Amino acid sequence: MATLKELAKKPEYFTNGHRGCAGCGAAIVARHVLMATDGNVVVANATGCLEVFSTIFPFTAWNVPFIHNAFENAAATISGVEACYQSLKAQKRYDKEVKFIAFGGDGGTYDIGLQALSGAMERGHDMLYVCYDNGAYMNTGIQRSSATPKGANTTTAPAGKVEQGKTQKRKDFTAILVAHHIPYVAQAVVGDWADLTRKVEKALSIKGPTFINVFQPCRLGWGYEPSRTIEMGRLAKETCFWPVFEVENGVYKLNYNPKDRKKPITEFLKPQSRFKHLFKEENKPLLEEIQKDVDQEWQRMLKICEAT
Repeated sequence: MATLKELAKKPEYFTNGHRGCAGCGAAIVARHVLMATDGNVVVANATGCLEVFSTIFPFTAWNVPFIHNAFENAAATISGVEACYQSLKAQKRYDKEVKFIAFGGDGGTYDIGLQALSGAMERGHDMLYVCYDNGAYMNTGIQRSSATPKGANTTTAPAGKVEQGKTQKRKDFTAILVAHHIPYVAQAVVGDWADLTRKVEKALSIKGPTFINVFQPCRLGWGYEPSRTIEMGRLAKETCFWPVFEVENGVYKLNYNPKDRKKPITEFLKPQSRFKHLFKEENKPLLEEIQKDVDQEWQRMLKICEAT
């Protein structure tokens, strides 16, 4: 694993000067992922926040070959490029080592891009797919996605007199990728650069399809102060709302366990305006239900990791 000093000496493959929001977590994800490479990569990026703010014509923040495609087909696009590369190598027309990475938000991954991603994983392409999960369709107006947590206020699942935000639990998308029996799957958070860069290095060292789901705070859609992005990512981990683990060849390994230092979910929810309605007296049962859900999922994760 590269040290902080080693990473700092690397060229910037994702540059500053882009038009991301102040405190944007997606920009942090892209920068850290590419820091963990040697620059010999091809990137595909689904339509979404990351693509929009980093490639406003005629400018680009990407110092690597970059392909923008539609919301739904980042995985299909990069798998096609990887297949072409493998063909050229087999024909001895190209001999350089290249890695292939696709980025997509939760909308372009959990929902619209699921079919293309599932197909690419099942076919076994040598590629890494990175999901930056900010819990809604942030780029198009903060509409709910299947990654949106229960109780969150969005423009299509608003908190009001009838309902208190989204009523359903978020989709466990990482488990869906584990079920594809691919060599490596992991969860990480913005706010733990060492864990994320290590996982990217490992994923790129493994032959075949790999997937990393990165929990990405969004200061605009979540409604917190821009300076707190790193803190919000760490709180997701410390409350066990977002377990940090990896699955290599079907074997689970927990990368962070707070044990008796586990923080209550309220510490993660309270700084976010999308959850402010939960702290009304009449919504106390819903807040308790969310804590119960987190606790149950955490205990399930502990059992899975013990079993393997």
